[in-house]
Amino acid sequence: MENSPPLITEETLRPAHFVTRFVQRANGWMRSPLFATLTASRAVPVAYSFADQAFAAGGVFLVNVVLARTQTKEQYGMFALSYSVFTLMAGLNNAAILEPFTVYGSGRYRDRFSEYLRFMVRNNVLVGLLLTGILLATGLAFLWIAPELVSRSLIGLGLTVGILLSGSFLRRVFYLQRQAVLAAGCSLVFFVTIVCGLWLATTAHLLDSFSVFLILALGWMVAGGSFARKMAFGKPIQRFLALEPQYWREHWKYARWVLATAFVFQLTSQGYYWLVAGFLSVKEVAELKAIYILVAPVDQIMVALSFLALPVLATHYAAKRIGNFLSLWRRYGLAVVGLTALFALAVRMVGRPVMHLLYAGKFDGLAPLLFLAALSPLLMGIGNTMNDALKAVEKPKFVFYAYLSSGAATFLLGIPLVMHFGLRGAVFGMLTSAGTYSCALAVGFLYVLYGKPAVLSKAIDKR
Repeated sequence: MENSPPLITEETLRPAHFVTRFVQRANGWMRSPLFATLTASRAVPVAYSFADQAFAAGGVFLVNVVLARTQTKEQYGMFALSYSVFTLMAGLNNAAILEPFTVYGSGRYRDRFSEYLRFMVRNNVLVGLLLTGILLATGLAFLWIAPELVSRSLIGLGLTVGILLSGSFLRRVFYLQRQAVLAAGCSLVFFVTIVCGLWLATTAHLLDSFSVFLILALGWMVAGGSFARKMAFGKPIQRFLALEPQYWREHWKYARWVLATAFVFQLTSQGYYWLVAGFLSVKEVAELKAIYILVAPVDQIMVALSFLALPVLATHYAAKRIGNFLSLWRRYGLAVVGLTALFALAVRMVGRPVMHLLYAGKFDGLAPLLFLAALSPLLMGIGNTMNDALKAVEKPKFVFYAYLSSGAATFLLGIPLVMHFGLRGAVFGMLTSAGTYSCALAVGFLYVLYGKPAVLSKAIDKR
Protein backbone atom coordinates (compact mmCIF):
# COMPACT_ATOMS: atom_id res chain seq x y z
CA MET A 1 0.00 0.00 0.00
CA GLU A 2 2.97 2.32 0.54
CA ASN A 3 3.62 2.49 -3.22
CA SER A 4 -0.03 3.05 -4.13
CA PRO A 5 -0.86 6.47 -5.61
CA PRO A 6 -2.74 8.79 -3.28
CA LEU A 7 -6.51 8.86 -3.77
CA ILE A 8 -6.70 12.65 -3.41
CA THR A 9 -4.05 14.89 -4.88
CA GLU A 10 -3.76 18.51 -5.85
CA GLU A 11 -4.44 17.42 -9.44
CA THR A 12 -7.72 15.78 -8.57
CA LEU A 13 -8.88 18.93 -6.80
CA ARG A 14 -8.56 21.11 -9.88
CA PRO A 15 -11.86 22.11 -11.52
CA ALA A 16 -10.65 20.79 -14.86
CA HIS A 17 -10.35 17.32 -13.37
CA PHE A 18 -13.94 17.32 -12.17
CA VAL A 19 -15.15 18.54 -15.56
CA THR A 20 -13.19 15.79 -17.29
CA ARG A 21 -14.52 13.13 -14.95
CA PHE A 22 -18.07 14.41 -15.37
CA VAL A 23 -17.82 14.35 -19.16
CA GLN A 24 -16.41 10.82 -19.06
CA ARG A 25 -19.20 9.62 -16.81
CA ALA A 26 -21.83 11.41 -18.91
CA ASN A 27 -20.51 9.83 -22.11
CA GLY A 28 -20.61 6.42 -20.49
CA TRP A 29 -24.16 7.01 -19.26
CA MET A 30 -25.34 8.18 -22.67
CA ARG A 31 -24.02 4.96 -24.18
CA SER A 32 -25.90 2.87 -21.60
CA PRO A 33 -29.09 0.92 -22.45
CA LEU A 34 -31.09 3.08 -20.04
CA PHE A 35 -30.28 6.27 -21.93
CA ALA A 36 -31.00 4.52 -25.21
CA THR A 37 -34.62 4.10 -24.15
CA LEU A 38 -34.90 7.86 -23.79
CA THR A 39 -33.63 8.80 -27.24
CA ALA A 40 -36.02 10.50 -29.61
CA SER A 41 -36.52 7.45 -31.82
CA ARG A 42 -37.82 5.48 -28.84
CA ALA A 43 -39.43 8.30 -26.89
CA VAL A 44 -41.69 9.32 -29.77
CA PRO A 45 -43.67 6.04 -29.82
CA VAL A 46 -44.06 6.30 -26.04
CA ALA A 47 -45.41 9.83 -26.43
CA TYR A 48 -47.86 8.67 -29.09
CA SER A 49 -48.95 5.78 -26.89
CA PHE A 50 -49.58 8.17 -23.98
CA ALA A 51 -51.55 10.43 -26.32
CA ASP A 52 -53.57 7.44 -27.52
CA GLN A 53 -54.52 6.44 -23.98
CA ALA A 54 -55.17 10.05 -22.99
CA PHE A 55 -57.68 10.57 -25.80
CA ALA A 56 -59.28 7.09 -25.61
CA ALA A 57 -59.65 7.12 -21.82
CA GLY A 58 -60.32 10.86 -21.85
CA GLY A 59 -63.51 10.32 -23.82
CA VAL A 60 -64.77 7.76 -21.28
CA PHE A 61 -63.58 9.99 -18.40
CA LEU A 62 -65.47 12.95 -19.84
CA VAL A 63 -68.65 10.89 -20.18
CA ASN A 64 -68.40 9.84 -16.53
CA VAL A 65 -67.79 13.38 -15.26
CA VAL A 66 -70.68 14.85 -17.27
CA LEU A 67 -73.05 12.10 -16.12
CA ALA A 68 -71.93 12.44 -12.49
CA ARG A 69 -72.55 16.19 -12.60
CA THR A 70 -75.91 16.10 -14.40
CA GLN A 71 -77.62 12.89 -13.25
CA THR A 72 -78.76 11.81 -9.82
CA LYS A 73 -76.45 9.52 -7.87
CA GLU A 74 -78.89 6.65 -8.38
CA GLN A 75 -78.90 7.17 -12.17
CA TYR A 76 -75.13 7.46 -12.31
CA GLY A 77 -74.85 4.36 -10.12
CA MET A 78 -76.90 2.36 -12.65
CA PHE A 79 -74.58 3.53 -15.43
CA ALA A 80 -71.58 2.43 -13.34
CA LEU A 81 -73.07 -1.05 -12.94
CA SER A 82 -73.80 -1.29 -16.67
CA TYR A 83 -70.27 -0.20 -17.46
CA SER A 84 -68.94 -2.93 -15.19
CA VAL A 85 -70.84 -5.37 -17.44
CA PHE A 86 -69.02 -3.83 -20.40
CA THR A 87 -65.75 -4.35 -18.54
CA LEU A 88 -66.61 -8.05 -18.33
CA MET A 89 -67.42 -8.13 -22.06
CA ALA A 90 -64.16 -6.35 -22.82
CA GLY A 91 -62.32 -8.92 -20.71
CA LEU A 92 -63.90 -11.77 -22.66
CA ASN A 93 -63.00 -10.09 -25.95
CA ASN A 94 -59.49 -9.52 -24.67
CA ALA A 95 -59.18 -13.22 -23.84
CA ALA A 96 -60.67 -14.48 -27.09
CA ILE A 97 -59.08 -11.97 -29.48
CA LEU A 98 -56.76 -9.21 -28.30
CA GLU A 99 -54.22 -10.99 -26.11
CA PRO A 100 -53.63 -14.03 -28.34
CA PHE A 101 -53.48 -11.64 -31.30
CA THR A 102 -50.91 -9.43 -29.53
CA VAL A 103 -48.67 -12.26 -28.32
CA TYR A 104 -48.81 -14.40 -31.45
CA GLY A 105 -48.93 -11.51 -33.92
CA SER A 106 -45.73 -10.01 -32.51
CA GLY A 107 -44.18 -13.40 -31.77
CA ARG A 108 -44.52 -16.67 -33.61
CA TYR A 109 -46.66 -15.34 -36.52
CA ARG A 110 -44.85 -12.05 -37.09
CA ASP A 111 -43.54 -13.30 -40.46
CA ARG A 112 -47.08 -13.88 -41.79
CA PHE A 113 -48.79 -10.96 -40.13
CA SER A 114 -51.03 -9.99 -43.07
CA GLU A 115 -52.67 -13.40 -43.21
CA TYR A 116 -53.04 -13.46 -39.43
CA LEU A 117 -54.55 -9.97 -39.36
CA ARG A 118 -57.26 -10.81 -41.90
CA PHE A 119 -58.08 -13.95 -39.95
CA MET A 120 -58.38 -12.12 -36.62
CA VAL A 121 -60.46 -9.26 -38.05
CA ARG A 122 -63.14 -11.78 -39.00
CA ASN A 123 -62.96 -13.37 -35.56
CA ASN A 124 -63.28 -9.97 -33.88
CA VAL A 125 -66.46 -9.25 -35.81
CA LEU A 126 -67.93 -12.64 -34.88
CA VAL A 127 -67.15 -12.17 -31.17
CA GLY A 128 -68.69 -8.68 -31.22
CA LEU A 129 -71.89 -10.01 -32.78
CA LEU A 130 -72.01 -12.86 -30.26
CA LEU A 131 -71.70 -10.51 -27.27
CA THR A 132 -74.31 -8.17 -28.74
CA GLY A 133 -76.71 -11.08 -29.08
CA ILE A 134 -76.05 -12.24 -25.51
CA LEU A 135 -76.68 -8.79 -24.01
CA LEU A 136 -79.83 -8.12 -26.03
CA ALA A 137 -81.20 -11.59 -25.26
CA THR A 138 -80.48 -10.99 -21.56
CA GLY A 139 -82.33 -7.68 -21.75
CA LEU A 140 -85.35 -9.34 -23.35
CA ALA A 141 -85.31 -12.08 -20.70
CA PHE A 142 -85.26 -9.47 -17.92
CA LEU A 143 -88.07 -7.58 -19.66
CA TRP A 144 -90.17 -10.74 -19.54
CA ILE A 145 -89.16 -12.02 -16.09
CA ALA A 146 -88.15 -8.97 -14.06
CA PRO A 147 -88.87 -5.66 -15.86
CA GLU A 148 -87.52 -3.64 -12.93
CA LEU A 149 -83.99 -4.95 -13.69
CA VAL A 150 -84.00 -3.55 -17.23
CA SER A 151 -82.22 -0.19 -17.49
CA ARG A 152 -81.72 2.16 -20.43
CA SER A 153 -77.98 1.94 -19.94
CA LEU A 154 -78.02 -1.86 -20.34
CA ILE A 155 -80.00 -1.54 -23.58
CA GLY A 156 -77.55 1.06 -24.85
CA LEU A 157 -74.65 -1.23 -24.04
CA GLY A 158 -76.30 -4.15 -25.83
CA LEU A 159 -76.70 -2.13 -29.01
CA THR A 160 -73.16 -0.79 -29.06
CA VAL A 161 -70.85 -3.36 -27.42
CA GLY A 162 -69.53 -4.75 -30.72
CA ILE A 163 -68.56 -1.28 -31.97
CA LEU A 164 -66.88 -0.35 -28.69
CA LEU A 165 -64.80 -3.53 -28.73
CA SER A 166 -63.84 -3.02 -32.38
CA GLY A 167 -62.33 0.34 -31.44
CA SER A 168 -59.97 -1.46 -29.05
CA PHE A 169 -59.07 -4.00 -31.74
CA LEU A 170 -58.27 -1.31 -34.31
CA ARG A 171 -55.88 0.46 -31.94
CA ARG A 172 -54.20 -2.82 -30.99
CA VAL A 173 -53.54 -3.56 -34.68
CA PHE A 174 -51.65 -0.29 -34.99
CA TYR A 175 -49.47 -1.19 -32.00
CA LEU A 176 -48.55 -4.51 -33.57
CA GLN A 177 -47.68 -2.63 -36.77
CA ARG A 178 -45.42 -0.43 -34.56
CA GLN A 179 -47.43 2.63 -35.63
CA ALA A 180 -48.52 4.18 -32.36
CA VAL A 181 -49.09 7.46 -34.20
CA LEU A 182 -52.07 5.89 -36.00
CA ALA A 183 -53.53 4.67 -32.70
CA ALA A 184 -53.14 8.17 -31.28
CA GLY A 185 -54.83 9.70 -34.33
CA CYS A 186 -57.68 7.22 -34.07
CA SER A 187 -58.24 8.08 -30.42
CA LEU A 188 -58.05 11.81 -31.15
CA VAL A 189 -60.89 11.53 -33.66
CA PHE A 190 -62.83 9.48 -31.08
CA PHE A 191 -62.29 12.13 -28.39
CA VAL A 192 -63.33 15.06 -30.60
CA THR A 193 -66.47 13.18 -31.65
CA ILE A 194 -67.30 12.49 -27.99
CA VAL A 195 -66.91 16.16 -27.06
CA CYS A 196 -69.23 17.21 -29.89
CA GLY A 197 -71.74 14.47 -29.11
CA LEU A 198 -71.90 15.33 -25.40
CA TRP A 199 -72.39 19.01 -26.20
CA LEU A 200 -75.22 18.29 -28.64
CA ALA A 201 -76.93 15.82 -26.29
CA THR A 202 -76.68 18.21 -23.34
CA THR A 203 -77.98 21.12 -25.37
CA ALA A 204 -80.92 19.05 -26.62
CA HIS A 205 -81.56 17.66 -23.08
CA LEU A 206 -81.09 14.10 -24.38
CA LEU A 207 -78.10 13.11 -22.27
CA ASP A 208 -78.62 10.01 -20.14
CA SER A 209 -77.05 6.59 -19.58
CA PHE A 210 -78.55 5.31 -22.86
CA SER A 211 -77.45 8.14 -25.13
CA VAL A 212 -73.86 8.14 -23.84
CA PHE A 213 -73.35 4.59 -25.13
CA LEU A 214 -74.59 5.74 -28.53
CA ILE A 215 -72.17 8.67 -28.39
CA LEU A 216 -69.27 6.37 -27.49
CA ALA A 217 -70.15 4.06 -30.38
CA LEU A 218 -70.41 7.01 -32.77
CA GLY A 219 -66.93 8.09 -31.71
CA TRP A 220 -65.39 4.76 -32.65
CA MET A 221 -67.40 4.57 -35.89
CA VAL A 222 -66.02 7.93 -37.04
CA ALA A 223 -62.50 6.96 -35.94
CA GLY A 224 -62.75 3.59 -37.68
CA GLY A 225 -63.99 5.19 -40.86
CA SER A 226 -60.97 7.50 -40.79
CA PHE A 227 -58.22 4.97 -39.99
CA ALA A 228 -59.34 1.38 -40.72
CA ARG A 229 -57.80 1.48 -44.21
CA LYS A 230 -54.39 1.91 -42.56
CA MET A 231 -54.37 -1.70 -41.36
CA ALA A 232 -51.62 -3.74 -43.06
CA PHE A 233 -53.82 -6.30 -44.81
CA GLY A 234 -51.35 -6.77 -47.65
CA LYS A 235 -52.10 -9.28 -50.41
CA PRO A 236 -51.76 -12.75 -48.89
CA ILE A 237 -51.63 -15.69 -51.26
CA GLN A 238 -53.02 -18.27 -48.82
CA ARG A 239 -55.55 -18.23 -46.03
CA PHE A 240 -54.05 -18.25 -42.57
CA LEU A 241 -55.52 -21.61 -41.54
CA ALA A 242 -54.01 -23.18 -44.65
CA LEU A 243 -50.61 -22.04 -43.38
CA GLU A 244 -51.29 -22.93 -39.75
CA PRO A 245 -53.86 -25.77 -39.65
CA GLN A 246 -53.21 -26.40 -35.94
CA TYR A 247 -53.77 -22.77 -34.98
CA TRP A 248 -56.96 -23.19 -32.97
CA ARG A 249 -55.29 -25.77 -30.76
CA GLU A 250 -52.50 -23.30 -29.95
CA HIS A 251 -54.98 -20.45 -29.58
CA TRP A 252 -57.09 -22.37 -27.09
CA LYS A 253 -54.01 -23.49 -25.17
CA TYR A 254 -53.24 -19.82 -24.52
CA ALA A 255 -56.72 -18.26 -24.47
CA ARG A 256 -58.32 -20.71 -22.02
CA TRP A 257 -56.29 -19.22 -19.16
CA VAL A 258 -56.97 -15.65 -20.24
CA LEU A 259 -60.66 -16.45 -20.62
CA ALA A 260 -60.81 -17.83 -17.09
CA THR A 261 -58.89 -14.76 -15.94
CA ALA A 262 -61.49 -12.47 -17.54
CA PHE A 263 -64.14 -13.86 -15.20
CA VAL A 264 -61.97 -13.87 -12.09
CA PHE A 265 -60.67 -10.35 -12.85
CA GLN A 266 -64.10 -8.95 -12.10
CA LEU A 267 -63.66 -9.89 -8.45
CA THR A 268 -60.50 -7.81 -8.10
CA SER A 269 -62.05 -4.41 -8.75
CA GLN A 270 -65.36 -4.46 -10.64
CA GLY A 271 -66.81 -6.94 -8.17
CA TYR A 272 -66.71 -4.29 -5.46
CA TYR A 273 -69.31 -2.22 -7.33
CA TRP A 274 -71.71 -5.15 -7.11
CA LEU A 275 -70.84 -5.76 -3.46
CA VAL A 276 -71.58 -2.13 -2.69
CA ALA A 277 -74.84 -2.35 -4.65
CA GLY A 278 -75.86 -5.50 -2.78
CA PHE A 279 -74.80 -4.58 0.76
CA LEU A 280 -75.13 -0.79 0.61
CA SER A 281 -76.97 1.07 -2.19
CA VAL A 282 -76.77 2.20 -5.83
CA LYS A 283 -76.08 5.70 -4.54
CA GLU A 284 -72.85 4.52 -2.93
CA VAL A 285 -71.96 2.71 -6.15
CA ALA A 286 -71.98 6.16 -7.75
CA GLU A 287 -69.70 7.47 -5.01
CA LEU A 288 -67.24 4.60 -5.45
CA LYS A 289 -67.22 5.15 -9.22
CA ALA A 290 -66.69 8.90 -8.74
CA ILE A 291 -63.58 8.12 -6.66
CA TYR A 292 -62.03 5.58 -8.99
CA ILE A 293 -62.69 7.48 -12.20
CA LEU A 294 -60.17 10.02 -10.87
CA VAL A 295 -57.63 7.23 -10.39
CA ALA A 296 -58.23 5.98 -13.95
CA PRO A 297 -55.77 8.37 -15.69
CA VAL A 298 -52.70 6.66 -14.22
CA ASP A 299 -54.20 3.27 -15.06
CA GLN A 300 -54.38 4.40 -18.68
CA ILE A 301 -50.72 5.40 -18.58
CA MET A 302 -49.97 1.87 -17.43
CA VAL A 303 -52.05 0.50 -20.29
CA ALA A 304 -50.11 2.70 -22.72
CA LEU A 305 -46.82 1.30 -21.44
CA SER A 306 -48.22 -2.22 -21.62
CA PHE A 307 -49.28 -1.79 -25.25
CA LEU A 308 -45.69 -0.90 -26.07
CA ALA A 309 -43.94 -3.36 -23.77
CA LEU A 310 -45.93 -6.56 -24.34
CA PRO A 311 -45.28 -6.90 -28.11
CA VAL A 312 -41.56 -6.18 -27.61
CA LEU A 313 -41.31 -8.63 -24.70
CA ALA A 314 -43.03 -11.30 -26.82
CA THR A 315 -40.67 -10.60 -29.73
CA HIS A 316 -37.58 -10.87 -27.50
CA TYR A 317 -38.80 -14.16 -26.04
CA ALA A 318 -39.73 -15.65 -29.42
CA ALA A 319 -36.28 -14.71 -30.74
CA LYS A 320 -34.63 -16.17 -27.58
CA ARG A 321 -33.12 -12.80 -26.63
CA ILE A 322 -33.62 -13.46 -22.92
CA GLY A 323 -31.09 -10.86 -21.77
CA ASN A 324 -32.99 -8.17 -23.68
CA PHE A 325 -36.26 -9.55 -22.32
CA LEU A 326 -35.19 -9.22 -18.68
CA SER A 327 -33.51 -5.85 -19.22
CA LEU A 328 -36.67 -4.41 -20.75
CA TRP A 329 -38.82 -5.83 -17.95
CA ARG A 330 -36.61 -4.21 -15.30
CA ARG A 331 -36.78 -0.79 -16.94
CA TYR A 332 -40.51 -1.22 -17.45
CA GLY A 333 -40.99 -2.07 -13.76
CA LEU A 334 -38.93 0.91 -12.56
CA ALA A 335 -40.90 3.26 -14.80
CA VAL A 336 -44.23 1.95 -13.51
CA VAL A 337 -43.24 2.21 -9.84
CA GLY A 338 -41.93 5.74 -10.33
CA LEU A 339 -45.00 6.97 -12.18
CA THR A 340 -47.54 5.45 -9.79
CA ALA A 341 -45.69 6.79 -6.75
CA LEU A 342 -45.63 10.30 -8.24
CA PHE A 343 -49.33 10.02 -9.03
CA ALA A 344 -50.18 9.04 -5.44
CA LEU A 345 -48.18 12.04 -4.21
CA ALA A 346 -49.95 14.37 -6.67
CA VAL A 347 -53.38 13.15 -5.53
CA ARG A 348 -52.39 13.79 -1.94
CA MET A 349 -51.42 17.36 -2.81
CA VAL A 350 -54.17 18.47 -5.23
CA GLY A 351 -56.82 15.73 -5.13
CA ARG A 352 -59.34 17.65 -3.03
CA PRO A 353 -59.57 20.81 -5.23
CA VAL A 354 -59.60 18.72 -8.42
CA MET A 355 -62.51 16.64 -7.12
CA HIS A 356 -64.40 19.80 -6.14
CA LEU A 357 -63.82 21.36 -9.56
CA LEU A 358 -64.82 18.31 -11.62
CA TYR A 359 -67.94 17.36 -9.67
CA ALA A 360 -69.03 20.89 -8.68
CA GLY A 361 -68.82 20.01 -4.98
CA LYS A 362 -71.18 17.05 -5.32
CA PHE A 363 -68.66 14.51 -3.94
CA ASP A 364 -66.43 16.69 -1.74
CA GLY A 365 -66.88 14.45 1.30
CA LEU A 366 -65.11 11.59 -0.49
CA ALA A 367 -61.68 13.29 -0.71
CA PRO A 368 -60.11 11.21 2.13
CA LEU A 369 -61.11 8.01 0.32
CA LEU A 370 -59.62 9.37 -2.90
CA PHE A 371 -56.24 9.63 -1.16
CA LEU A 372 -56.47 5.94 -0.22
CA ALA A 373 -57.66 4.86 -3.67
CA ALA A 374 -54.63 6.55 -5.26
CA LEU A 375 -52.47 3.81 -3.72
CA SER A 376 -54.19 1.13 -5.81
CA PRO A 377 -52.20 1.76 -9.03
CA LEU A 378 -48.98 1.62 -7.01
CA LEU A 379 -49.93 -1.75 -5.50
CA MET A 380 -50.98 -3.21 -8.86
CA GLY A 381 -48.37 -1.53 -11.04
CA ILE A 382 -45.39 -3.80 -10.47
CA GLY A 383 -47.71 -6.79 -10.69
CA ASN A 384 -48.90 -5.63 -14.09
CA THR A 385 -45.33 -5.64 -15.43
CA MET A 386 -44.97 -9.28 -14.37
CA ASN A 387 -48.41 -9.92 -15.87
CA ASP A 388 -47.10 -8.77 -19.27
CA ALA A 389 -43.85 -10.73 -18.88
CA LEU A 390 -45.73 -13.95 -18.12
CA LYS A 391 -48.03 -13.45 -21.10
CA ALA A 392 -45.03 -12.80 -23.34
CA VAL A 393 -43.50 -16.17 -22.39
CA GLU A 394 -46.91 -17.75 -23.07
CA LYS A 395 -47.58 -18.65 -19.42
CA PRO A 396 -50.96 -16.95 -18.84
CA LYS A 397 -52.01 -19.57 -16.29
CA PHE A 398 -49.93 -17.76 -13.66
CA VAL A 399 -51.86 -14.56 -14.38
CA PHE A 400 -55.05 -16.52 -13.82
CA TYR A 401 -53.75 -17.82 -10.49
CA ALA A 402 -52.93 -14.24 -9.44
CA TYR A 403 -56.42 -13.00 -10.21
CA LEU A 404 -57.87 -16.07 -8.53
CA SER A 405 -55.90 -15.22 -5.38
CA SER A 406 -57.12 -11.65 -5.61
CA GLY A 407 -60.70 -12.83 -6.04
CA ALA A 408 -60.34 -15.04 -2.97
CA ALA A 409 -59.18 -11.96 -1.04
CA THR A 410 -62.32 -10.15 -2.21
CA PHE A 411 -64.57 -12.86 -0.78
CA LEU A 412 -62.62 -13.55 2.40
CA LEU A 413 -61.74 -9.96 3.29
CA GLY A 414 -63.59 -7.64 0.92
CA ILE A 415 -67.12 -8.73 1.81
CA PRO A 416 -66.60 -8.36 5.59
CA LEU A 417 -64.94 -4.98 5.04
CA VAL A 418 -67.89 -3.69 2.98
CA MET A 419 -70.43 -5.05 5.46
CA HIS A 420 -68.75 -3.53 8.53
CA PHE A 421 -67.14 -0.33 7.19
CA GLY A 422 -69.31 0.60 4.23
CA LEU A 423 -67.74 2.58 1.40
CA ARG A 424 -64.43 2.96 3.25
CA GLY A 425 -64.34 -0.83 3.61
CA ALA A 426 -64.81 -1.19 -0.16
CA VAL A 427 -61.75 1.01 -0.79
CA PHE A 428 -59.67 -0.93 1.73
CA GLY A 429 -60.91 -4.15 0.13
CA MET A 430 -59.78 -2.99 -3.32
CA LEU A 431 -56.33 -2.21 -1.92
CA THR A 432 -56.15 -5.64 -0.28
CA SER A 433 -57.15 -7.39 -3.50
CA ALA A 434 -54.59 -5.35 -5.48
CA GLY A 435 -51.79 -6.25 -3.08
CA THR A 436 -52.72 -9.93 -3.17
CA TYR A 437 -52.68 -9.85 -6.97
CA SER A 438 -49.15 -8.44 -7.16
CA CYS A 439 -47.78 -10.82 -4.53
CA ALA A 440 -49.21 -13.83 -6.35
CA LEU A 441 -47.74 -12.63 -9.66
CA ALA A 442 -44.34 -12.22 -8.03
CA VAL A 443 -44.45 -15.87 -6.91
CA GLY A 444 -45.45 -17.01 -10.42
CA PHE A 445 -42.79 -14.90 -12.11
CA LEU A 446 -40.04 -16.17 -9.81
CA TYR A 447 -41.17 -19.74 -10.46
CA VAL A 448 -40.98 -19.24 -14.23
CA LEU A 449 -37.57 -17.61 -13.83
CA TYR A 450 -35.95 -19.99 -11.36
CA GLY A 451 -38.28 -22.94 -10.80
CA LYS A 452 -38.24 -26.42 -12.32
CA PRO A 453 -38.76 -26.48 -15.20
CA ALA A 454 -37.51 -22.88 -15.45
CA VAL A 455 -38.62 -21.30 -18.72
CA LEU A 456 -36.21 -18.37 -18.58
CA SER A 457 -33.26 -19.56 -16.51
CA LYS A 458 -32.43 -22.34 -18.98
CA ALA A 459 -32.37 -19.81 -21.78
CA ILE A 460 -30.19 -17.52 -19.67
CA ASP A 461 -27.71 -20.33 -19.08
CA LYS A 462 -27.36 -20.83 -22.84
CA ARG A 463 -26.43 -17.22 -23.55
